[in-house]
Amino acid sequence: MKKLLPALITSLLLSNYAFADENPVTATQLSEHVYVLFGQGGNIAASVGDDGIYIIDDQFAKLSDDKKTISDLKPGSAEFVINTHHHGDHTGGNENFAKAGAHVIAHDNVHKRLKEKHGEGSDYLPRISFGHDLKLHFNNEHAHVVHYSNTHTDGDSVIFFSNDNIVHMGDIYFNFGSLPFVDVDSGGSVDGVLAAVDDVIKQIDEKTTVIPGHGPISDRSGLMTYRKLVQKAKDVMLNAMQNDASLEQVLKADPLSELGLEYANWLPKERVTTLFYRSLK
Repeated sequence: MKKLLPALITSLLLSNYAFADENPVTATQLSEHVYVLFGQGGNIAASVGDDGIYIIDDQFAKLSDDKKTISDLKPGSAEFVINTHHHGDHTGGNENFAKAGAHVIAHDNVHKRLKEKHGEGSDYLPRISFGHDLKLHFNNEHAHVVHYSNTHTDGDSVIFFSNDNIVHMGDIYFNFGSLPFVDVDSGGSVDGVLAAVDDVIKQIDEKTTVIPGHGPISDRSGLMTYRKLVQKAKDVMLNAMQNDASLEQVLKADPLSELGLEYANWLPKERVTTLFYRSLK
């Protein structure tokens, strides 16, 4: 049965859309009970065991349409869905999973922002929200869900699997050798990202498996490298912002160019520079 789990979990999130065929969801087993699923959208962690199934993030809605095969894995549907933050590539499947019986869990600010977008009573909204942290005792694991304020957004949470020595960082950690998306308009900040990463680094060890919000699986060393990159970007930005330089002046100076990074089409260097400027200003 264990050999079938990755395929069965993967099929949970696949739909009949050509989109899913072009961007198939793949699963990697990290421990006896924890898997990570890669596809279109944020990385998903799945806990599978005698108590049932719960997942962390659920990607886009059309990648969660077909959930019938979860019955092949465990009777019924996912018990819980934990959202690391409110962005659609991590919460887009909330409605589908909720209608199938899952209880969505997220920070209070995620509930607030999803309510603003979808309205009171929507199945996209968490049914359980929390302030600082909570623990989910399920599948012989004690998952500690911890909120870090003003990081990628104002509602980000990191999930620590204590027994399995795994941590899911959501979009606080972009593992592409590039800079993070600091969503200033949603309460995100560069300093908050650095503070959260520092705190996680203190709590994990060299054997910890680190699941980023996007990108391949990492570890403590990879997270430390990412932290140095974000700090370097902050330093060069602050240097360019001296003497009360305007955003236009900083964009013209192009301080991030010295880092030699590649940028995604949806997050070009000009946008990263602008968001870092707004945050550090």
